[in-house]
Amino acid sequence: MTLGKIYTIVNQKGGVGKTTTAINLGAYLGNFGQKVLIIDIDPQSNATSCLGINKHDIDSGTYNVLIGAQPILPQILHNPRFKLSLLPSSPALAGAEIELIDVQNREYSLKNILEPIKYRYDYILIDCPPSLGLLTVNGLVAAIDGVLIPVQCEFLALEGLGQLTRTINLVKTSLYKELEIRGVILTMFDGRTNLASDVVEEVRRYFGDQVFNTIIPRSIRLAEAPSYGQPISIYAPESTGGQAYKALAKELLAADNIHKTIIQEVT
Repeated sequence: MTLGKIYTIVNQKGGVGKTTTAINLGAYLGNFGQKVLIIDIDPQSNATSCLGINKHDIDSGTYNVLIGAQPILPQILHNPRFKLSLLPSSPALAGAEIELIDVQNREYSLKNILEPIKYRYDYILIDCPPSLGLLTVNGLVAAIDGVLIPVQCEFLALEGLGQLTRTINLVKTSLYKELEIRGVILTMFDGRTNLASDVVEEVRRYFGDQVFNTIIPRSIRLAEAPSYGQPISIYAPESTGGQAYKALAKELLAADNIHKTIIQEVT
């Protein structure tokens, strides 16, 4: 039986590389032989769209699963070429926050849904909306192995970190005492600017050894890949962005003590 790990990727600030990290980290984990499921709980459905799926064609997905109208397994889409599985989202998910208001223990809805299927996967990555509402709280409570926080290497990205860590601590205190920050991922790094290096230094000072060594650079190829509906591992694996996410996947596997052979990618 697979000992599945569940990580939630969260940052209430948009445009920091959260969805980019979810799909590209997931794809490279798949390339290294891991069975990966991405859960899209963002009503903007960016992870769904970035993997080439028209969000307006999704009749069920995360929305129906969260409100209890459908079981999860039949809603999961599989892409052998990308080496990924996806529970897709649609704009209808925006209504779930309202519909869950009167549900008992509504903060545990996603955690309870994933409980019976988590051992089917090596990694489940939950892509949250850029907000701190009920959907994100569901993602945090479901993060049994911790939270991954992408942080853009720009000054304004630092401003919301205090609020985010307070929210994580609040969820830890009141809903899920085992919740921890698994790691901070520095994204959109531009080595031509002193500011980017200053941000890296500041984030490392604040989070210490929770920051991954791998830094994701700004990359035209990373920006282009979603328009082709492909992860960077397919679209441009030799690009700087592709190589960075490959290194990040290796770093996470090593930190998680995954002893499968990861030197040779699965073909």
